[in-house]
This record gives sequence, C-alpha cells and structure tokens, in this order.
Amino acid sequence: MEHVAWTEKKKAVVVGGGWAGFGAAYQLARCGFAVTLLDASPDPGGLSGGFRTSQGRAVEAGMKGFWYQYHNIYRLVEELSILPPFTEWTRSSFYSPAGIQVEAPVFQDLPRLPTPLGSFLYTSPYFRSLPIADRLTAIPLVQALVEFDVDEEAYARYDAMTARELFRSAGVSARLYREFLEPILLVTLFAPGEQLSAAAALGALYYYVLAHQADFDVRWCKGPVVESLFAPWRRKLEIMGARILGGQRVQRVTVDDVSGRATAITAIDSNGQATTFSADAVVFAVGVNAMQRIVATSPPLADRPDFAGFSNLGGIDVLAARLWLDRRVTPPNPSNVFSGFDATTGGTFFDLNALQDEYRNEAGSVIEVDFYHANQLLPLPDDVIVDRVLNRYLAGCEPGFGGAKVLDSSVLRFKGAVTLFGPGSHQHMPSTSTSIPNLFMAGDWLAQGPGSHGARGLSQEKAYVTGLEAGRQAAVLLGQGQNEAVPILGVEEDEPHIATAKSVARESRKLVRDLGFRWPLL
Repeated sequence: MEHVAWTEKKKAVVVGGGWAGFGAAYQLARCGFAVTLLDASPDPGGLSGGFRTSQGRAVEAGMKGFWYQYHNIYRLVEELSILPPFTEWTRSSFYSPAGIQVEAPVFQDLPRLPTPLGSFLYTSPYFRSLPIADRLTAIPLVQALVEFDVDEEAYARYDAMTARELFRSAGVSARLYREFLEPILLVTLFAPGEQLSAAAALGALYYYVLAHQADFDVRWCKGPVVESLFAPWRRKLEIMGARILGGQRVQRVTVDDVSGRATAITAIDSNGQATTFSADAVVFAVGVNAMQRIVATSPPLADRPDFAGFSNLGGIDVLAARLWLDRRVTPPNPSNVFSGFDATTGGTFFDLNALQDEYRNEAGSVIEVDFYHANQLLPLPDDVIVDRVLNRYLAGCEPGFGGAKVLDSSVLRFKGAVTLFGPGSHQHMPSTSTSIPNLFMAGDWLAQGPGSHGARGLSQEKAYVTGLEAGRQAAVLLGQGQNEAVPILGVEEDEPHIATAKSVARESRKLVRDLGFRWPLL
C-alpha cells in the first residue's frame, strides 16, 4: 500500500472508539486518509474498555459473544496476525425460576439439515418441560420470517407493531413466549417483546436462530476483548498512521454554509481545553445517547430532519456484575440465559473459570452476570445488587451457589447504553450516508431492513461492518484509495427453499399492489 505524507492526505475524523469507530478508522487508514479517532474514554476502546474492582482486579463491561456468522470479525483477527483469542463453540442453558428449561447444542457438530428443521429437531431432546404442542405454535411465524423484509413497505408495517402483538396474532402460546422467545429477545435486543418492533424481533430471530442451522453457535474471547483484540488493533492502526485520542468529548460539528459539507469537529478534553480538528470526511460511530447530545450542541445538525429524528429514539439500561466466590460452583454449561425472575428483565451468566484463561486456576468461581432492560436494578446500591445476584438469580438457577461467600465484586451500570428497537423506530434510525454529503454514520443502531447487511440487531459484527461501510463510502466520495478498501463479507446466502419462498412472497406482494389491493400481514 502506498503511504502518503500526513500533510498530503485527506483528513478523516472518526468519533467513537468501539467496533464501529475502529472499523471506520481501519477502513479509512487503508484507503490512505490521515485518520484521527476521538473518544470520550481515556483509553479508546468503546464499551470494550476495562474497569477495576475495589480490590484492584480488572474487569470488563460484560461478556460479548462471537457468533458463527461473524465472518468479518474473524477475518480481522487473521489480518491482525494474532493467535485466535476465542474459546471453542459452547453449549448454552436457558433457565427460569424452575431451573433449566432448554439447552442449545453446538449445531456444527450435528449433520446439517434444511432450516428450520435442524434447529427444531436437534433442540427437541433438550427441552426439559416445554411441551411439543407449545413449540409447534411457532410454525405460523414462518410466514412473517419469510416476508417481513422483502420490501420497504413490508418492513415498515411489521416495524409499526410490537413483537408481542405479532406473536399473539400468530397464535404463539404464552408458555412458548415466556420460556423461549422472550429470553431470546432479551439477550439479543435487550428488551421484552411488548417494547420491541416486530420487524427488529423477526430480524434477530431469523439471524440467530432460523437462517441456518449453525447460526446460534457462539464462542467467547478467552481474555478481555480490549486486551485480546482492541490493543493489537490499535497498534496496527497507529502503525498505519492513525491518531487515536482519548478523553475527547465532541461538542460541535462545523458545516460550511456554501458547500453543505462538514469541515471540522470540536472536542473538549478532560481539562476543559477545546480543540478543533479539520476534516474532509467525518464518521460518527457513537451510540444514540452520545449522538443526541452532539446534535443538541450543533445547530447545523439539529436543523436537519435526519439528525433531529434521533431525538425519537430511546435507550435501554444495562447492568454488569462480576463476583469472585470463596468456592468453585460449576454450572452444566459455561454460558447461560435466565429470565422470569423479574418482569421485563433478563440476563446471562458465565462461568469465567471455564471461558477465560486468567481465571482457570482460581480457587473459587468467578461469575459474570449481565442484565438487560435493567432499569429496575440500576437504582439499587451495590451491596444489594451483589446479594441479589448471588442468592436470587444464581442460586435460583443453580442451587449450588447458595451459601457461597463473595470475596470481591464489581457492579457496572450503563444508563440507556444500547438502542431500543421500539415500534416505529426504523424511520428515525440513520443509514450510513446522511444529508451532509461527507458525514457518515456507523454503529449497531443503524437502520436495518431490505438491502442491508445480514448482520442484524445489537451485534459486534453489525457495528464493525457499518464502520467498514462508512469508511468505504467516504473513500468513494473523495476518490481516496477506494481500491484499497477492506471488502465486506456477507452472511451465508439463504438456503434455496427459503430464497424461493422469499421470492414468491416478493412477487405476490407486487402483484397484489399492482391490482390495487394491500397485502395482509400475518
């Protein structure tokens, strides 16, 4: 790759240091831009940045799964020339207050069958109590899964209703929803069905469960993501000439009145010192809350409908707790989902002794417990949360946790940290390009639907892919090294029978519209 002197390069400013921001910076640096990445955290890495307990132990904000279809992230690991930092594919358990309800096998270990036959047959022996009659009530959802994103009109109509409304209209049993579908939604979109767009819920269910037999297979990083992935990635970016600056909170975007293009970003550091960074291209790769604050302090953005629409979006509270116990308690599987202990709140818990190398030889268990839609937990003091985590949730799932003593703990709260894909939210979510020609968006909250990349929902792969795409579009706009861009890998193509069904649905909808009628939803 040809390296051009910094002063001769076109300048790009990336705001945000998570998967989307690093992805955009990586793409832009490959294309020959002089890249400056700004992040509010002292050590950029987005939510992958680390924290410490009162006793000085390093902790990371929650566990992050790496799913079967994360092709772009897996390729990145190869490009970083590091040893694969991932565990083997893991089995998972789904808990309610009555114990394990179902387990998920490693689907890649089983003969591949046409979807959804494989996932249905291979999970059937692992359902402990949910009758097959309840499981069969999900069959009518197949129509919705086939047609919800065949065109923009279909997606908008499904987006206007809640997931809970869709499941009721499809005849899904209350028990199937309570014991399987709601837990899936809580750990993929972080909210219960009554607060989620049906279109977003269908996208998550299709991507993680039904698209292909192996799509629900997941593995984990054997150490903190910030150390295993972001640290070598940052070193590579800096070798490529990128500047990565922490402690920079963006306050204002300057837009030229004549060209209508963004020309500079102004940020304030931890000492209150303002610095203006000139830019030929800008990529915003921050979450909804941060973007709303930036729009509010930047009149050129607030005056534009696409940016003003962000005010209609909401966030979801997340809480991450980590406990060091005085003895080993080994659950049947290292990664687990639980729900039903509190209304509208669900979570996951992980046996870190089994998943992460640094805890493998600990005398006692180290357990990570992450809560989604955790608004009712955030106001509680740390000691109350720690006691509840151990004696209500963990002991409620696995009685062996009862009576254990907590030697150290961490409680991290994230108010409105992730985007709520609520009913009607699709129209307010951004696409990669914006009304400002050289300003681009990236992140897992970007609009999804017909024509978008197959990685859906609140996923690291989606964030990374949107960062790559934002960088690519900037390179094309400015004619800067676009031939050097990292190509974006798609998800596996739909299986032939699913592709045929979608084609039939698309053509049938078009025929009905041409005749002057409206296609009925499920």
